[in-house]
Amino acid sequence: MKHTRVPTPRTVLTGAGLVVALTAATLTLQTADAAPAKAPDPPTASAAGQRAKGISSTLGADGAGAYYDAARHELVINVTTEAAAAKARAAGAQARVVKHSLASLDAARATLKKQATIPGTSWGMDPRTNKVVITADRTVQGTKLAQLKRVAAALGDRAVVRQSAGTLRPLIAGGDAIWGTRARCSLGFNVTRGGQPYFLTAGHCTNAVRNWSATQGGEEFAVTEAGTFPGDDFGIVKYTDEDVVHPSAVDLYNGSTQAITRAGDPIVGQKVRRSGGSTHVRDGDVTAVEVTANYQEGAVDGLIQATICAEAGDSGGSLFEGNTALGLTSGGRGECSAGGVTYYQPVREALQKTGAQLG
Repeated sequence: MKHTRVPTPRTVLTGAGLVVALTAATLTLQTADAAPAKAPDPPTASAAGQRAKGISSTLGADGAGAYYDAARHELVINVTTEAAAAKARAAGAQARVVKHSLASLDAARATLKKQATIPGTSWGMDPRTNKVVITADRTVQGTKLAQLKRVAAALGDRAVVRQSAGTLRPLIAGGDAIWGTRARCSLGFNVTRGGQPYFLTAGHCTNAVRNWSATQGGEEFAVTEAGTFPGDDFGIVKYTDEDVVHPSAVDLYNGSTQAITRAGDPIVGQKVRRSGGSTHVRDGDVTAVEVTANYQEGAVDGLIQATICAEAGDSGGSLFEGNTALGLTSGGRGECSAGGVTYYQPVREALQKTGAQLG
C-alpha cells in the first residue's frame, strides 16, 4: 500500500539524485522568383534542434549537419551545394556551404571504428569545423598512437587528431550517492513503466549494482531490472520502497528542483546543465553528437559530448536544459578543478529501448 504524506527531503528522489541523501554524494519552399520568407530565429536551442531535423530531412544527401549559434540565436545548416543552401534559407535557417557531406564524414567514422577502436580514444563529427574530431587520452601512446595517427592521416582533411592530458573513463566509484555494494552513482531521471515507478541511470552502474540504497549501508529502495553497457550506456531500476516520492525533477543543489516534462535531442552549440551526486550542478555547451567513446570496457556509440566537467560518482546523472531531459552521464576526461569533457547517453534512446516514460 502506497502511503500518502508530505515528502521529507530524505525521501524525495529527483532527477539527479536524492535532495538530501545525495547532496554529499557522489529542427513550403517558395518559388525561385519569390523572396524567401525567413522564419523567426529560434528562441532556444531546443527549438533550433527541432527545426534542424525538419530542414535537414528536405536536403537529402546535400545536408551536412547543423549547429546552434547561441550568441546570435541562429540555426546554421551545413550544406554541400548552393541549391541546398537556398532551400535552407527559404526554410528560415542560416546556410553554410561546406566541403564534406554527412555521408563522407560518416564513412570516416566507420573507418575509425574498423581500424582504430583503441581504448582511450573518442571521435565525433564537429559541424562547426566540418571534420571528425578524434581525441586520444594520455594512455594512448607508442604504437597505438601511431596507428591512430596513420588511420586519421588516410582520412585527409575529414579528420583531425587531438591529444588530451586526461583519462577517458566511466565516472563510477565506490563511495557516496545512490549506493550499491560495489559502486556509487547518480540517479538520472525518474520514469514510469507499466504504471510503476522506476529511474534511469548509467548502464555501467546497473552492470555493477543490483540492490540500491539512498545512503551508504542503508536499506534497499530500488533494484536493477536491466542495463546495457558497452554499446549503449543506460540502465533502468525499479523502486521497491513504497514510501519514496518520485517527482519528475532534477536536483539543483540549492534547495530547489527543476521540473522535467519532456525529452529532447540536443544540438551542437546548445547550452546545457548537468546534475550529479559528486559535483552537483555544472554548466557547459554541447560540442558534438553521435560520438563514439572507446572505454577500456568497450565502445559506446551515439553519445552527446559537452564541455562540462564531472567526477567519479556523477555517472548516471541528469543532462538537461530547462524542463527538457537530454542525457545520462556516461564518462569523461579531466577533473572539475581543471575543466573537462563529458559524454552522455541520449535519454530519448534510453526511454525508447526500456519502454519507459517521463513523469
